[in-house]
Parts: sequence; structure tokens; C-alpha cells
Amino acid sequence: MKKWFVIFAVILGSITGGCSMISNLNAHVPSQNYQSEHFQAGRFKNLHPTMPTSLSKTLAITWRFFTETKIAAEPEHTLPVETITRAKLDALPDSGVHIIKLGHSSVLLKVNGAYWLLDPVFSERASPFSFIGPSRFHQPPISLDALPPIEKVLISHNHYDHLDKDAVKQLNAKTRQFLVPLGVEGDLVRWGIAAEKIRSFDWWQEQHEQDVMLAFTPTQHFSGRGLSDANRTLWGSWVIKTAHESLYFSGDSGYFTGFKAIGERYGPFDYTLIETGAYDNDWADIHMTPEQSVQAHLDLRGKIMVPIHNGTFDLAFHSWYDPLERVLKAAQQQGVVINTPTPGEVLTINQAYINRLWWQSLMAQASR
Repeated sequence: MKKWFVIFAVILGSITGGCSMISNLNAHVPSQNYQSEHFQAGRFKNLHPTMPTSLSKTLAITWRFFTETKIAAEPEHTLPVETITRAKLDALPDSGVHIIKLGHSSVLLKVNGAYWLLDPVFSERASPFSFIGPSRFHQPPISLDALPPIEKVLISHNHYDHLDKDAVKQLNAKTRQFLVPLGVEGDLVRWGIAAEKIRSFDWWQEQHEQDVMLAFTPTQHFSGRGLSDANRTLWGSWVIKTAHESLYFSGDSGYFTGFKAIGERYGPFDYTLIETGAYDNDWADIHMTPEQSVQAHLDLRGKIMVPIHNGTFDLAFHSWYDPLERVLKAAQQQGVVINTPTPGEVLTINQAYINRLWWQSLMAQASR
């Protein structure tokens, strides 16, 4: 019985990006009638229709988990992680934008001296449970306690591999503002975050503070943390623009025309941080292949691409290194500059970076 329960949990977690369809008795089901053109009959919707989840499709994917052999789904050796200290962070210049990938889609930014977090996930598992679900390949390069005071936490959507309840609760005391998609404010308030510290966004809504502009922009995805709350909160991506730098953070998305629209309105971008991982033909409209991720970068009018959503959790059928190998090849074919930092490495917009293909030596070891 336990084996079946674990397999069921992992299957649904893989489909939804971190167990978002597994029963969670505390899942928030908002009652608001949001004044958004994307909100109809109590649910948010994509710009373009996507394939609905059905029992037959779920059963087919279940069969794949029983019968399909997964090759190198997790690394056999320790992944490189560069430890971050508070002193190292504070030593970074207070001018400009510094980018530090923490793992999966979690990113720490230093924006003109202020610290921001994007989709911070620090838990051991991307799951509502502490004992099952996708577990981390590596630890975060810095602990929650060691983080400096945080100016802003930005959330792209409420799946467990992007919205970490325990991390949000621990960040509350040191965070000034939480910026979330419509509906996600209900979860945060229920977790003890003061309503005045939260601002929720519809697609294309902007926030201007001093010399920084933020915009919440569309993606093609979905939301949910329990059996009854599918698509009751919004999902999306973030645009960050300062006087001299511009950054795009994709959250999760299938490939769609929205990338070009975002590029036309807000591009070009110095850096794009784009989902490259957890793809499969069975859910192709809500997660991109690496080749589509590179095309999204081009649509966005990006200069340098950083592939995220890989190298931390096993959420699909491909090997742990396949996203990096394929996105590197696609970038080379398209003439795209790509940076693939290890967790903890610092990228600074408008400064040179020597890119290391760190996963390839681990691939060679795995193939022996």
C-alpha cells in the first residue's frame, strides 16, 4: 500500500510541477470574484486553450511510471554548489543587478543594494509532504537564517516547487513586501503574512518604485495546491527593469505567443531566466522543451539566457542533465549566448562571465 501511495504522489507531482494535484486538506480555495478578463466561472484561464487533465491521461502516465525505465533521473555524484555567505553578498556592489541561482527556479537578486528573492524554495521536497515527493539533489547555497533582510519576494505561481510554505513563513520576519499572482495572497495571509505586506497582480499590471519597474506578465501554465483549487489562482512571469538593467523571469510555461508580446512591450532584456526542465510530450503545452526555451528567449529579445527549473528536483522522465545538454546545443545552433551557473555563483548584468559546462564531467561519470 505504501508503495502505491508513493508512486501515486510522485506521478501527480511530476505532472503538476511539485505535487500540486495531491490532496492537501489545507489547500486554499479563494471565494473572491476577481475583476480580471482571465477569470471566468471561478477559475483563471490561459490566453490559449490547453489540454485538460483527464482520468485516462493520468492513468496512461501512471502506466509509464510502472513500465518506463528512467535513465540518470538523479545524479550519482555530488553536484557543485558554491556556498554563499552574508559577507560575500554584502561585498557585492550596491549598484547594478547581481543574479544568484539558488537551485531549481529559486533566484536571489541584489538590485541596487536591495535583496530580492524569486520563487524561493528551501524545503527538502517539492511536495506537501515531508516524507514523499521529489527530493533535492543538492542543498541551497545559503540557508534561510543566513539571508540578509529581503526587500521583495516575487512568486510566479503556487505549485510546490515554486511556492514553499515553510520558506514563506520563515521569510516573513525579514521581508518587506511579497508580490504574488491574483489569489495567492489568500494563502500567504492564511500562513501569517500581514495583508499590508502583500500585493497581488493580474497580467500586465505594473509597479513602479523609485528607479525600478516591475510587471507581472502572462505564461501558459496552471495552478493548484490541492484537489479542489485547480486554476483558482493566477500564474505568470516577472519583468524587472532598472534605469540601466532589464531582467525576465519566466516561472513555468509552455511555449506560446505571449513571449513575443512581452518582448515587444518590455524588451530587450539583458538576461532572461527561462524554464528549461520537467518537459514531456504528455504535458507539452504547459512546459517547454529546451529548444522552445531558446526560441522563447529570442521572442523576448533577450541578450543572455540562463536556463532555470533544472538540476534540483526529478519532476519528469528525462535525465537530470538532459535540459542542460539540449539547451546548450539549441543555443549554439541559434547563436544565443547562454550562461549555466552552478548554485551560488554570481552573475552581474553587464559584466563578463566565464561559462563552465559543469554538468558534463558528471555525465561522463554516470555513463561509465
